[in-house]
Amino acid sequence: MKAQSQRQLRAGELVRRALADIIAEGAIHDPAVAGVPVTVTEARMSPDLRHATVFVAAMGQADRVKLAKALDHASGYLQRELARRIDLRFTPKLRFEADDRFEEAAHVDEVLSRPHVKRDLD
Repeated sequence: MKAQSQRQLRAGELVRRALADIIAEGAIHDPAVAGVPVTVTEARMSPDLRHATVFVAAMGQADRVKLAKALDHASGYLQRELARRIDLRFTPKLRFEADDRFEEAAHVDEVLSRPHVKRDLD
């Protein structure tokens, strides 16, 4: 995967922050989203800034795949709200994906804390 340009990174951060605010306001009434603390971890923009892949994680025991599907279902509403809040030439088409980096990091920590692995690292 090619590294994102500064323009893509700036636009992605703008989209990420705006979406985090919109979701935190609680305007989405889907049971998979309502009452669940959602973290918008990243928004990756296409080179033309017309598409954004938004990575989300649910805190606690919520199902992150269901969360991503629920947000995909509400993407039309989220795009309209996003258009009101950010100043980009085009409002990007949103696609949501579950972010599993937190689980991967926890697994790596667990492996590294095993006694026989710890012994080899010292």
